[in-house]
Amino acid sequence: MASTLDYMALPRPEGYPGNLGCPFVDYENDSRCALVDLHDPLAPRSYSFKQLHELSNAIARGMLKAGLVAGDRIGILSRNQMGFVACLLGAMRAGIVPVPVNIKLAPETCHYILQDAGVKLVFLESSYQKQVPADISTITWETMFESFLDPGPFTAFEPDAHSVAIQPYTSGSTGRPKGVLLSHFGQNWSRRILAHTRKTTREDVILVAAPLYHKNALNAIKQGLTAGAKLILMPQFNTAHYIAAIGQYGCTVISGVPTMMSMMLAQDELLRHTQTTQVRTIMMGSAPSSAQLIHQLRLTFPQAEILVVYGVTEGGPVPLGPHPKGLPRPPQSIGCPYWGTEARLVHGPSPHEGELALKNPGTLLGYHNLPEETAKRIKDGWYMTGDICRKDEAGFFFFVGRTDDMFVCGGENIFPIEVESLLERHPSVHQAFVMPMDHLLKGSVPYAFVVLRKNKQASEEELKQFALAHGPVYQHPRRVFFMDQLPLAGTNKIDKAALKRIAIND
Repeated sequence: MASTLDYMALPRPEGYPGNLGCPFVDYENDSRCALVDLHDPLAPRSYSFKQLHELSNAIARGMLKAGLVAGDRIGILSRNQMGFVACLLGAMRAGIVPVPVNIKLAPETCHYILQDAGVKLVFLESSYQKQVPADISTITWETMFESFLDPGPFTAFEPDAHSVAIQPYTSGSTGRPKGVLLSHFGQNWSRRILAHTRKTTREDVILVAAPLYHKNALNAIKQGLTAGAKLILMPQFNTAHYIAAIGQYGCTVISGVPTMMSMMLAQDELLRHTQTTQVRTIMMGSAPSSAQLIHQLRLTFPQAEILVVYGVTEGGPVPLGPHPKGLPRPPQSIGCPYWGTEARLVHGPSPHEGELALKNPGTLLGYHNLPEETAKRIKDGWYMTGDICRKDEAGFFFFVGRTDDMFVCGGENIFPIEVESLLERHPSVHQAFVMPMDHLLKGSVPYAFVVLRKNKQASEEELKQFALAHGPVYQHPRRVFFMDQLPLAGTNKIDKAALKRIAIND
């Protein structure tokens, strides 16, 4: 177990201000390509490091010119594109805290996040305007962004150990979004660790298809810019476009959730006609990866190292990596603690199995406006992840499950209570119970067991469409079973085993 790293004591590169918005100071005047924006796949746009640096400064200056000050929050509601990346960097350079929002959330949930964060300005694609409360000002990429910019030099805000860099939102055990306060210093520790341990260089080409509001894509961006690598940025995941980008741009590092990898492997004809031998690293996270999937990836990408990545927004966000002695990682292992991370298993049957607790410079400062939740999850400097893991004799960790009922569907966290509450808003539904069922591509999908109100009627398709219309697409139940009453176990709790038998035998 590694000792905690004192980031404050680390020597900084000459001229580096400690601001997370300046991850490529060594390359900021380079004409080399930093990012290829595939927002319009028919008209890709390339940006050099110098252009990204100047655009980030122009955004920082524009924010201050608009009256924002250090500590203010700005929101971002957009698919992946260059403006998203530059807006993140520019805000942080000005000491302003970006709040990237999941565009798949229902409008009322987006409203809650933006209001909870106290956002004063939102940058967005115009198609997401309804996701923003009417009393919050917006800047659209399509019509207002260029006039907002204020080109010129900029001196980045100098953070201290507790300065918040970014405030992503995640769901808590009740499903209510929580703002995660991540510091400049802690996330700088994280990006350097990732770039170093993954041996990222300026020769790498990193394909980013996960959404930038998610830790996976944010980590890839930070890792790539730190090392001076080239980033290929897709607006969203599309299987054919993803495979084409691997060959067209010579991508050496690809990443995604297991569902994305399964969908890619299903396109064997496309893969056969695509140059893939240059791929040296495949990173998968956000959901368990099966041994079968890993085996298939090895056959398709024989030159690639396949990494099952464990990450949690509040915990680093990537606290585990290679073995400190260089031992090969067993299949499906999520790794060993990085230098600077302490990890232990608590509340379990043995020191080798239990809830994973973490301590490193990158763990959250706290939850925004939630002191009780902060105190519940941070104990004497240790962040309690809520994830059950086991550890083998060599020190490798393996993910087992969650301490709560949350499950992952295609990389998206789902809490049953969210889907149940949604279904119970339907006028015909008296009671709903939701549980995960195994799915080949998604990992797990929600199944719903519903008791209708007396003298009311509804069909399975009607409830599916209701859920699709009023919540995120990934939350809708894939099957709906109607019951006179929900079965109870001996503890007077819902008998999940009985419901699972009903679903399996249907």
